[in-house]
Amino acid sequence: MSPDPVALPKHSVAVVGVVVDEDDRVLVISRRDNGEWQPPGGVLELGETFEDGVRREVFEETGCAVEVQRLTGVYKNLKRDVVALTFRCAATTEPVALTDEARDVRWMTLDEVREKMSPVFAARVLDAFEPEPSVRAHDGVNLL
Repeated sequence: MSPDPVALPKHSVAVVGVVVDEDDRVLVISRRDNGEWQPPGGVLELGETFEDGVRREVFEETGCAVEVQRLTGVYKNLKRDVVALTFRCAATTEPVALTDEARDVRWMTLDEVREKMSPVFAARVLDAFEPEPSVRAHDGVNLL
């Protein structure tokens, strides 16, 4: 007997773009809702491919068009049941200073990422510089 689809656990799927420039700086936002520094990203829409979702989220949050290059990590927030797929990207246009979703948009060095981002978001950025994708679980702030 197959399980009742209504009773199955539900997960949200998010996509994140780690946009890297020629100096290995990363495009980041300070979110309007909580002020946190993060790489741009958000929930994947129904019927949307991963790559289209990354391009849409990065553009909505930074005004920057990107080329999606490769998957760099899969992350599960065990408290909120969100699975995030992170992709390394290259900018094809310049970002803007602020958007409806970001109170600030700027390029950060990896040292600044380590200093200003929560551990889970810093890990997503730093993992984008590794040769193989990472698979990690977290509680929304810290890796587990």
